[in-house]
Amino acid sequence: MKSLLYKMFEQGSLSHDEARDVLLRIADGAYNDCQLSAFMTVFLMRSITIDELTGFRDAILERRLPVDFGSVEAIDIVGTGGDGKNTFNISTASCFVVAGTGRKVVKHGNYGASSVSGASNVLEQHGVKFTADTDRLQKSLEEAGVCYLHAPFFSPALKSVGPVRKQLGVRTFFNMLGPLVNPVQPRHQLLGVYNLKLMRLYGYIAQREGVECTVVHSLDGYDEVSLTSPFKVFTAHGERLYTPEELGWRRASQEELSGGDTVAEASAIFDRVLEGKATEAQENCVIANSAFAIQTLDPTLSLADARAEAEESIRSGAALKRFRKFVELNS
Repeated sequence: MKSLLYKMFEQGSLSHDEARDVLLRIADGAYNDCQLSAFMTVFLMRSITIDELTGFRDAILERRLPVDFGSVEAIDIVGTGGDGKNTFNISTASCFVVAGTGRKVVKHGNYGASSVSGASNVLEQHGVKFTADTDRLQKSLEEAGVCYLHAPFFSPALKSVGPVRKQLGVRTFFNMLGPLVNPVQPRHQLLGVYNLKLMRLYGYIAQREGVECTVVHSLDGYDEVSLTSPFKVFTAHGERLYTPEELGWRRASQEELSGGDTVAEASAIFDRVLEGKATEAQENCVIANSAFAIQTLDPTLSLADARAEAEESIRSGAALKRFRKFVELNS
């Protein structure tokens, strides 16, 4: 570790193999918390390279506990986190809205490291018990339309760095890795990122790996379609800039999307969204992200039609029904 740190302190970057090897050693618990903290902090001071990111990813996937659901067509809806906005659980709510349309979601997530409430926090708040049992996960996917893969159960490296990430309380390169290491490796993904450089980096990886990936970034820094500013959407067909107004939504404020100061507060907002009782800004944000996820799974749909399906999922109670079934099966 010492030689790698000196190399990076002198503005050097890691090769793919160096990045892979150091992540394998992290997974094996070879480094202490101080070493891990120093290593992660380097990537706050400079951009990660494609070789480093893919080397880290390959190491995590190499050591992961694999999960195979056969040829099921599913999507992961996930943000990198680390945008410093402390929103409520927008991506997680969108999972159940998409499931309410009859589609399948394989969600990979974790506890919040730089925000109050990550996906695992809000689900655990509802009594969900995480599992690595493939049969239980398969049953959840089939009957609720959503299965949830709690990252530390499937990736030793993510488990070993969890306490250090929480103590640091800032985004690290593990935020960038989370969306790339879903153990199922679904062929569809809606991915939110906190800056444009990451958008293009993920877009390049998705195209290289043959993943149907839509990458979104709001220009005021959100790792999702927040409707607080213009936002960019990257797909295999190119890159496009949207404004909330041109899609028929009122522009939201940052305060309207806050997840509060506790997991309980974020969880209450999550519930109100699925119950159809949220504020206009909260509901619109979830519908917008759900619409882009639906269109990623079915590119023949217009965005307007995908939006209509997402709205109906909430209005009809289908999203809430899916969530309640999910909790029943996973508690």
